Amino acid sequence: MLKKRRILLIYMLIFFGFSAVIVRLFDLMVIKHERLARKSETQTTAEVAIQVRRGMILDRLGRRLAVNLEHSSVYLDKLNFGGDEDKLYEMSQIINLDYNNLLHVIKGDKNFVWLKRKVPLEETAKIEKLKLNGIGFLPEPKRYYTMGQLASHVIGFVDLDNKGLEGVESKYNNDLSKSGGKYFVERDARGNIFYTASESEKIGNSVVLTIDQGLQYIVESELDAAMEKWKAASATAVMMDPYTGEILALANRPTYDLNNPGKYPPETRRNRAMTDVYEPGSTFKIVTATGVLEEKLTRPDELIDCQGGFIEIGHKRVRDAHPHGVLTFMEVIQKSSNVGTIKLAQRLGKQRLYKYVKMFGFGSKTDLDLPGEVTGWIRKPEKWSGTSIGAIPIGQEVAVTPLQMVTAYSIVANGGYSVLPHIVKGIITPEGKTIKYWSEAKKKQLISKETTGIVTEALKMVTQEGGTATFATVDGNAVAGKTGTAQMFDKSIGRYSGTDYISSFVGFVPADKPVFSLIVVVWKPRGQIYGGLVAAPVFKNIAEKSLTYLNIPKDDKEDKLKKNILVVNKEESKEMPGASNPWKLN
Repeated sequence: MLKKRRILLIYMLIFFGFSAVIVRLFDLMVIKHERLARKSETQTTAEVAIQVRRGMILDRLGRRLAVNLEHSSVYLDKLNFGGDEDKLYEMSQIINLDYNNLLHVIKGDKNFVWLKRKVPLEETAKIEKLKLNGIGFLPEPKRYYTMGQLASHVIGFVDLDNKGLEGVESKYNNDLSKSGGKYFVERDARGNIFYTASESEKIGNSVVLTIDQGLQYIVESELDAAMEKWKAASATAVMMDPYTGEILALANRPTYDLNNPGKYPPETRRNRAMTDVYEPGSTFKIVTATGVLEEKLTRPDELIDCQGGFIEIGHKRVRDAHPHGVLTFMEVIQKSSNVGTIKLAQRLGKQRLYKYVKMFGFGSKTDLDLPGEVTGWIRKPEKWSGTSIGAIPIGQEVAVTPLQMVTAYSIVANGGYSVLPHIVKGIITPEGKTIKYWSEAKKKQLISKETTGIVTEALKMVTQEGGTATFATVDGNAVAGKTGTAQMFDKSIGRYSGTDYISSFVGFVPADKPVFSLIVVVWKPRGQIYGGLVAAPVFKNIAEKSLTYLNIPKDDKEDKLKKNILVVNKEESKEMPGASNPWKLN
């Protein structure tokens, strides 16, 4: 009897045991199936964003300015994490993480946490050797700027997620970076992801700039020297091809290192060439000079009485820096006479003067393909005061950007045609196909060639003996340009400062067949204030080095070559009477 009871008990235990197993299996396989399947999937697979490797940024000759370096980002997969405190501490030392903060992250609610983004491969290799479960790595390229701070205000930089924040990186972000999307990958027990490069990465297009790295280096070096010499607050230079509008170099000081932008204050990242306005002073006299010639209101040889150096305008006396008597039109520009310029502007009148101000592009954006450009300002004639006709012609009561000013001089340099500044030449696919290329709109003739020719001759006289910018003279090549010296308005006292000035020089070289136009602006120089003494020498140094770099022959050598060609032609004509001249000189 006892034996039968034991057997029954065993059968009952087996029955209940199997029943429990069946109930548990039913619970897992039927009731909790979907939830457990999802959990299993999260442990063995991961949803990963496809990384986009940004395209490169190249200078006009294909030299690399912005590239990508191989890095990995370290993450915590809490579901698979098996902590070893000694190894965890060692990892924190390798990638410079605060150990206590690391422990706090591990104890947090999130299952996936980035521990450190874009870590050099040699550091992630050391962490891999620790074999920490739940610590994984994803390849994530880091943006690297090969020349550091060179062309920083043109190129710009990206954030931690490789999104463009400034400059070309921002303006052309959609071209440099493509939409990546997401995909699922499998991972092992330690949380390491299995992937292939084709799945995890896309490559953006590359952008080719109009900037020349060599010219950019020359410009920046000379700005640095000027900042040091004059203890200036800031400085800007822009070099442009006056025919195509291509920006060959653009630099500002102060500046910053593109590889460490966060270490510099925001004001160093400002592209002053297109965001900062200033009263241009005498460089603005080009507007009046062009207007009176185009309207046939003067002649180059006309004598203009400059009245001993002062003139009354609306009960306000305007003076010349140096008093003059009677000057020709050309000498008014050469010697930068305020009086002579104002008397010419009075012939134009408010409406026509304003027309030429706008024709040169002042008060409007140039539409350079970089973010942040401002319009500057000029009031409409109906809002001018009684003294405006005397102030605006000499560069007061008007605000311009350096970019606007060099664009205006480019119009004169190219013979009177409109100019559209731009910073990008083209966009290239990863396969090397050009998909976008700057196509120049049809040029509009704004000023007659006769007028631009006369203005150019007057601007050449500025840099010659008797002019205000002899320090801008370039050895072997004629320079056409104009100085500017303007007082800065001090808002704290409500009037112009007696100590703070803006010194500038803008022009083009070689004057009769320009290779580039160039502006140099120096804010708050100390020791000297005049554009002819502060900015003109910077122009000279940049121009001389740039012409050598570009292998541009000196004017006198070209003249000798032409004379030799003409002598050969003459001798050939003697030997071959009636023969047509085989030499064609442009």
